[in-house]
Amino acid sequence: MDFLAATGGTLMGTVVPFLVVLTVVVFVHELGHFWVARRAGVAVSVFSIGFGPELMGRTDRKGTRWKLSAIPLGGYVRFIDDANAASQPGQKSSDPGAFQSKGLGARAAVVAAGPAANFLFAIAVLTVLFYAFGKPMIAPVAGAIEPDSPAAEAGFLPGDRILAIDGRLIESFADIQRVVMLQNGVELAIDVDRSGNRLTLHATPRSREIVDGFGEKQIVPVLGLRQINPTVELRSFGAVGAVREAVGETWSIVDSTLSSVAGMFSGRTSTTQISGPIGIARVSGQVAALGLIPLINLAAILSISIGLINLFPIPMLDGGHLAFYAVEALRGRPLPERAQEIGFGIGFAIVLGLMAFGVLNDIAKIASG
Repeated sequence: MDFLAATGGTLMGTVVPFLVVLTVVVFVHELGHFWVARRAGVAVSVFSIGFGPELMGRTDRKGTRWKLSAIPLGGYVRFIDDANAASQPGQKSSDPGAFQSKGLGARAAVVAAGPAANFLFAIAVLTVLFYAFGKPMIAPVAGAIEPDSPAAEAGFLPGDRILAIDGRLIESFADIQRVVMLQNGVELAIDVDRSGNRLTLHATPRSREIVDGFGEKQIVPVLGLRQINPTVELRSFGAVGAVREAVGETWSIVDSTLSSVAGMFSGRTSTTQISGPIGIARVSGQVAALGLIPLINLAAILSISIGLINLFPIPMLDGGHLAFYAVEALRGRPLPERAQEIGFGIGFAIVLGLMAFGVLNDIAKIASG
């Protein structure tokens, strides 16, 4: 009985929120491709949420098969002349609805529409949340200073309010973390308000293992500032202000993600931050337990991440197709089919490797506690 209860709790509390959020985000992404493709005169044969065998579906009056498939970890839009679900070009077709028969600009627009839809969806969701509920932020105030930490060595005191780091305005404690986590071993100029007096302190973040708000262990650069009885400040926005804040929040997530990826290549950021579906599912369940609004906010964040990742120039991803089109624009003709096949093979290996690495990270985090 205990096993059944635990299993049911895991299903409802973790798997279901994860699948709901992922399905919404994937649907938005594929709908972007579909919508622009239809307007470009491209015939779409399949619109699938998930991969593998079809569970249920229907065919619309234009011949597109809308279906839900057995493996709910993604989705795809397949054009009539695609060789597979990854939109690898198939045999040349004389059909006027063939994707490959369209001009370079139209093909690029169709491919770019998926990530664009993710970004627009996130901005729309964040705008509604900020306008309707405001934006809660934890005040960037040091509650305590950890002994022998970079902050202690720099002379921070409890009650110091961080105003800016290297000229970047700090409005919340999360802003501090976003900046610091990408600056391991780099000296930072930190502007502080101390009892009404502004002063500048210099500290160099050092990496160590921490446990984040979801109980996940991460190795990240830290200053050693701790929150004790944090003050939550609610910022309200009008319609225009909410849009502006939503765009700014979207860009901040994009900037942090790109900086984090660059940090992994340079060794400044730990690769333990890479998560797979297990880690995302766990976070989805933890966020869902906080309520519907945090879960909607997570959907916006995940939408930004999926849109950005799909723009990476890796064959199989949208960015890989756009890279091929850039080469085509420079050459005046497409890459040879053999070169594209090799590219898709390499891209598949990279994507599969990253997924496996993320899953191994997830398992290691679960095993360690």
